[in-house]
Amino acid sequence: MTWDVIVVGSGFGGAVTAHALVTAGFRVLMVERGGWVARGPQNWAANGVGLITPHYTTESAYAVTSGTRHYRAGSWHCVGGQSVFYGCASFRFRERDFETTTAIVGDSGAAWPFRYDAMEPFYTRAENLLGVAGEANSDPTEPPRSMPYPRPPASLSRSAQVIADAARRLGLRPFRIPLAISYDADEGRRACMRCGTCDGYACAAEAKNDVATAIIPQLVREGMTLRPNTVCVRLARDGTRVTAVECVDRVTGERSRLNAARVVLAAGALATPHLLLASQLTECNPAGDSVGRYLMRHRNAVVFGVYSRQPNPERAFDKQIAIHDFYHGGPGWDASAGPLGGIQQLTPPVDLVRAYMPFVVRDPAATLVSHATGLLVIAEDQPRPENRVTVDWATRDRFGLPLLRVRHAHTSRDDAAAAVLVGHAKRILREAGARFTYVHPIDTFSHALGTVRMGVDPRTSPLDEHGRYRGLDNLYVVDASALPRSASVNPSLTIAANALRVGAHIAETAAPAPRSRRPLPVVSNHSPATIP
Repeated sequence: MTWDVIVVGSGFGGAVTAHALVTAGFRVLMVERGGWVARGPQNWAANGVGLITPHYTTESAYAVTSGTRHYRAGSWHCVGGQSVFYGCASFRFRERDFETTTAIVGDSGAAWPFRYDAMEPFYTRAENLLGVAGEANSDPTEPPRSMPYPRPPASLSRSAQVIADAARRLGLRPFRIPLAISYDADEGRRACMRCGTCDGYACAAEAKNDVATAIIPQLVREGMTLRPNTVCVRLARDGTRVTAVECVDRVTGERSRLNAARVVLAAGALATPHLLLASQLTECNPAGDSVGRYLMRHRNAVVFGVYSRQPNPERAFDKQIAIHDFYHGGPGWDASAGPLGGIQQLTPPVDLVRAYMPFVVRDPAATLVSHATGLLVIAEDQPRPENRVTVDWATRDRFGLPLLRVRHAHTSRDDAAAAVLVGHAKRILREAGARFTYVHPIDTFSHALGTVRMGVDPRTSPLDEHGRYRGLDNLYVVDASALPRSASVNPSLTIAANALRVGAHIAETAAPAPRSRRPLPVVSNHSPATIP
């Protein structure tokens, strides 16, 4: 059958766009490469760490060159996408993040096609949709908001209180990280148990408001059709329209062609350009050479403060405090070099550390972290054309997709900003009583974005201000790849807000087809018989 809209991908971008469209009466089909993540006591176990579950897979591994390192990386595939395993931080980009900062963008042409005020109503809607718990007017860089947070934050853990007190003694203004977590039970859902297995884990209690918990089940009940375990391998084009979405069943290998009036790509900052390049859709876009380029992922590092006694023996959730006093600059930083970045409390659970570390250092690292409190530093990285993804047609995966090669290196400016933030983080940890500090760089693509960016200039921006892929009338991109700058905060809420904005635009400019009397399937392709 022909759908009003096919959404490829079920993470923040896909689920939230689908929400806007289903609410407006559109017949929506969502295809997702992975399956449902089971919820229960197994999520608390050592093997519940997302990285070692079947939902992180190397079946279509990426060939990564990161600086001087060369390695193969896997990807996350499940209903809800990476939101299922994220740490819930839900920040708005700052007002200045939407402005052109020469020190950051240089000659890259990166530019938002609108300003913060155009996003504010959608930030508010996204916060309500995700049930974000926060404290308004406590962040010194917080942009204007039309409504308070929908939920209040929980009480601070002991280790978070120590960090907050130390920061205040240094004259800083710590504040509560806005978190998409339900701290109070409602509507048949359990409240957060403060168990500590949040960042990097699927929530056993389903109190984390990931989109597989908070959005997708309701959309399916309202008529959206979900096809999990479905790999999108090609978008077929005729002239200025996508005419079919070609898919492969991940379990059986059966191939199918799906049709819709419009297609929304939300596969992620690596998988979306992968699909566009594999479909050879760059030739119809005036900015086709930019597809896959300008890959960003933040310049991140975790600074551990190690104590003689365990600072968090109860292993409570330890991601509650942020410090933005240095966001736009500060001591030790040349103002002409642009913004500096943020600091957030983040101490990974011991089992998460064991999963990431090589075997020979696994136990010593776990012991060190059990006696540590961590501060994550986030510096905005510069968009550079040489940081990019390309396809290698000489090697294909079992679905027929060409190998994706990923190349990324940080600039000296990125490294310098992170180094200054690390220095400030060390000072806070020493004030909090740490005996010594240790810096662990983060080399993942968990915050990847920018590879199919929106912009003003059609020669360098593959998407227009409405997220439409230039050169095609019915293709939209709504995931992290659409963001032209990374800012210095977690991107999930901005992805969700922009997805609502694009979804609203599609709903306003295209009427849904009359409803068929034929009942639509609720779920298919090996998903559970009932929606969790």
